[in-house]
Amino acid sequence: MEEIIISTLQRTMIAGTPLLLATTGEIICERSGILNLGVEGVMALGAVVAFIVTMATGHPWLGVLAAMAAGMTISVIHAFASITLQANQVVSGLALTMLGLGLSGMLGKPYVGKPLTIKMEDVAIPYLADIPYIGKILFLQSPFFYLAIVLAFASWFLLERTRLGIQIRSTGENPQATETQGVNVTLIRYISVLIGGGFSALAGAHLSISYSKSWIEGMTAGRGWIAIALTIFALWNPGRAIWAAFLFGGIFVVQYLMQPLGISPNFLSMLPYIATLLILLLISLKNPKKLNAPAMLSAPYNRGER
Repeated sequence: MEEIIISTLQRTMIAGTPLLLATTGEIICERSGILNLGVEGVMALGAVVAFIVTMATGHPWLGVLAAMAAGMTISVIHAFASITLQANQVVSGLALTMLGLGLSGMLGKPYVGKPLTIKMEDVAIPYLADIPYIGKILFLQSPFFYLAIVLAFASWFLLERTRLGIQIRSTGENPQATETQGVNVTLIRYISVLIGGGFSALAGAHLSISYSKSWIEGMTAGRGWIAIALTIFALWNPGRAIWAAFLFGGIFVVQYLMQPLGISPNFLSMLPYIATLLILLLISLKNPKKLNAPAMLSAPYNRGER
């Protein structure tokens, strides 16, 4: 029984890792006032680029870097449309999702079904990995897991304790007042969108070179949309995103544990998305003033306006 519990919690950490990475990036993006609904597409592109580069070079970390570069590059499209052209951010984000999914499908077609022989090995933290129970769950994991935790805490520190973080938050709350302080609102928003794109692509890289070690079209399986919902669930706070992401990671794992009970696999595969809808429903009943949402989220901004 102990082994089953430990294994389940290990898999929960693994399943929650891409959600945490994507959610953290989306939080930074939205705190600057830019809504990005293209997370799913950026994740898919990051997954296929990481897989292709890793297979071609034999170096997983080169695949990770290439994925982040691809994610940030494609995110420039959304940034340009939303910030420079002041297009509708919802439409631009949806277009980014379709573009990312289409590109990933086209680039990855020759690689479908090909296994990745180069493995991203788990890393055991010295001494801590030997702690009973907790050691195997938290300190014997993929490098992506540790990276996700570090980036989440670093993002929280950035937003709450640094000058740049204050500028990002104030840009999302009141860009006019921020501009009067000599802050380049356009630059801050561009940086935030690119960071979000890099984090989303990193989440996709985890799926293809660490989680499944293969490429199949549609492997993101709606995780990008769940990350957007988790951004709201975490109240735009990277610290809260940690437990929110692993909570949903647990829901992903539970669906496999319940299959031997004779429950319909189709119903079980719906569990993460049903949970997402329930969370959004509960949040909608909450006082909007307590949600901590950026005041100017998705609102275009004309430089020099007062």
